[in-house]
Amino acid sequence: MATMKQVAERVGVSTSTVSHVINGTRAVSEAVRRQVLATIDEMGYIPNAMARSLKNDKSHTIGVSIPDNTHPCFAELLRGIEDAAFEVGYNIMLCNGYGDARRQAVHLRSLSEKRIDGLILAAGAAGDELAPLLASQRVPIVLADHEVPALDTDFLGLDHEATGYAATRHLIELGHRRIACVAGPRGEPHSLGRIAGMRLALEDAGIPLPDAYLVHAAPDCAGGHDAVRGLLALGTPPTAVFACNDLMALGGLCAAQEAGVAVPGRLSVVGGDDLGMAAFAMPRLSSVAQPTHALGRQLTELLVGRIRGDDGPRRHQRLRGSLVVRQSTAVPGRVDGLA
Repeated sequence: MATMKQVAERVGVSTSTVSHVINGTRAVSEAVRRQVLATIDEMGYIPNAMARSLKNDKSHTIGVSIPDNTHPCFAELLRGIEDAAFEVGYNIMLCNGYGDARRQAVHLRSLSEKRIDGLILAAGAAGDELAPLLASQRVPIVLADHEVPALDTDFLGLDHEATGYAATRHLIELGHRRIACVAGPRGEPHSLGRIAGMRLALEDAGIPLPDAYLVHAAPDCAGGHDAVRGLLALGTPPTAVFACNDLMALGGLCAAQEAGVAVPGRLSVVGGDDLGMAAFAMPRLSSVAQPTHALGRQLTELLVGRIRGDDGPRRHQRLRGSLVVRQSTAVPGRVDGLA
């Protein structure tokens, strides 16, 4: 393997000049910089990342802690984070918390020991428990999607309340009055925001939300299936269901089919994420598309700016989704869906 000294000898410059080109620590003429980089590629020289991080106190590595990267929404968020990081020469180190505050705390300590330059954290319901540990971190932190009120740092997320409002308003405008909600586990921030948006839309229209019409379930297809099956078994079943995420909505479509309930003829169903699979469900699922990939990119861009010394005002922003109407929602009693 080539060494820095060999690269320098080939170009005819000092090893310190090669080091400055690699680390960006001092201005080097553009001609020399290009020659050094071309020689590095030609000789296959690989800089020692650990040595660079010790010398410059920067590892060019971002820590990312999320609840579960196998969930489609978090997978899309992660893709946006990775895309933006790659473009500016940063690597990411990923940890999954799986909703366990203790596990996430262990991961955060491990990330700190590995000399990350900054952290993107989606803490979920575990945020309050992690607040003391987060406050002790000496690197910039950007919170993703779920706030930790005790922590004074940047926050970027999705507008879950607006999602719940848009989905429910769509059902109301179609003429539905018996509208149920299938939500994730109690206390889960994602669902709390979407339920709040749904309640606001119902209140604006003077429509009640009976206790039996709000069902908490596992935030997956199985949870949505069982929740909708229970709703359809009520003495007065709903004519429409807002599922707080698309996986639960897809499970609900399956439950309706098993019960012989036509969608959207007897039951309209709308989701909250517009996952790629939503457009290929039967019937095709109406949902609220989320700018999840864009959120991931913005999280990385904000964090890298902080790492590089941007000390501007704290940023706090939520990005809104947009309603996508397909075939799973229609006027009550109407058999043919919307295109």
